[in-house]
Amino acid sequence: MSLGGRPAGSRREIKIIDTTLRDGHQSLWATRMRTDHIVSMAADFDKAGFEQVDLMAPIQFDVAVRYLKEDPWERVRLAHEHAPNTKFRALVRSRNIASFDFLADDVIEAWVERLYANGFRVIGSFDGLNDIDNIAPGLIRAKELGASTFGAVSFCESPVHTDELFVAKAIELIEKADVDAIMLKDAGGLLTPDRVRTLVPALKEVIGERPLELHSHNPTGLATLVYLEAAELGVDLLHTSIAPLANGTGQPSTQRVVRDLRALGYTVNVDDVMIDTISDQIMAIAEEEGKPLGVPAEYDGLHYMHQTPGGMMSNFRSQLETAGLSHRFDELLLEVARVRSELAFPIMITPFAQFVGTQAVMNVISGERYSVVPNEIKKYVLGYYGTLLAPIDPELRARIIANGASDIALEPAAIAPMLPDLRERYPGEDIDLLLLRAMFAGTQVDEMKKTVAAGGNAEEIPTPLLDLIKAIYDKSRPGRQSLTAGDLHISLTKGDNEDAA
Repeated sequence: MSLGGRPAGSRREIKIIDTTLRDGHQSLWATRMRTDHIVSMAADFDKAGFEQVDLMAPIQFDVAVRYLKEDPWERVRLAHEHAPNTKFRALVRSRNIASFDFLADDVIEAWVERLYANGFRVIGSFDGLNDIDNIAPGLIRAKELGASTFGAVSFCESPVHTDELFVAKAIELIEKADVDAIMLKDAGGLLTPDRVRTLVPALKEVIGERPLELHSHNPTGLATLVYLEAAELGVDLLHTSIAPLANGTGQPSTQRVVRDLRALGYTVNVDDVMIDTISDQIMAIAEEEGKPLGVPAEYDGLHYMHQTPGGMMSNFRSQLETAGLSHRFDELLLEVARVRSELAFPIMITPFAQFVGTQAVMNVISGERYSVVPNEIKKYVLGYYGTLLAPIDPELRARIIANGASDIALEPAAIAPMLPDLRERYPGEDIDLLLLRAMFAGTQVDEMKKTVAAGGNAEEIPTPLLDLIKAIYDKSRPGRQSLTAGDLHISLTKGDNEDAA
């Protein structure tokens, strides 16, 4: 069979990085795939022929501890045990890993070391501001340990996110961290065929022999076409998810992408039978537990304005409906776009998507924009999370600083080492648990340990996002409030700032 005069199988090989066990269920099942689900499919993944299998990022640790009450490190060990021939990969989120504030350097280094010790031989990192200084130390440490490393160039659309910027960031990743691969990370599913035609060749020109990976989502239905165009332009590896954990807010489906690549004459060395077997297993889990299936999405031009991730979109919609405010949904999306523009166009990925979305909801429900400012927004404006790519209007910046918590210093201070204190407080506890304690406050790790010891898991029902924001906003007592909704953690200090406008 041939397509366009090209004989099948006569062109170069395109390799597939599977995202089913990480981003597939993160995008479509709110990260609720359990360890027993993964173990039940691991042997088939081991035979499927994927170049790598994406397994863990910070949110998988987060949900395992806080909601599923599972030990995420045990998930990592079991996956490697049941799929010994699979090259699993881990993704690190900047210097905050699974928390929303930056963590001490000793925690970052130990986290990378434990990823390696627990079996990962492919470790990468991304930063929502593309601030390479935030991620280079962890990548350097991973490479010292012997891991293959990849650095993410995080994509979004804005006046400041030009091809020239992304090329500069790829060069910086190579110069500062000597990464083995570059990953073009399009978490918002914003890439179009036109943009790929300029960006991919520009990146390929500067990264030399290093492979270029493409990771995208399909909320507008364009990502599958983007993948095929990217392959034509030289992309080496594509991130796909096995249907039914594909499409919509997830990645393009492995089955469809592989079929189309082969029709174009590319070689794709994956086992179709094993992939279909895994697909059937996922269908069975979804049917048994009432989980949704991924379906192709209709094109949505408004998505390019607000750029909100799919999980947050569904959360916004359901909570506004619950509050009787569904008629304000489009207003909220437009406010998200406006806030993002005012805050120098942060990429709408964790944690900045949550920060921007929360500020937008507060602006809408309070009736006075930026009269209530979460602590994270003030820290962002002050540079706690890295260097902003554009200046913020001075009047708005002053308003955010004035209406934010007065106990947030105007200059970020160095973070003291955390592990010595944790070792003193929890003598005899292993380093894996200590690192979880560095991420998760209160009794969350103890509750996880108790559930694991009892031999079960009990998922908590998260507080809805709108309820969280209303709870923070309506708190009558002054002081710091900190609440959680789903995968979002937001704090606000109220009533202690005499200079608040």
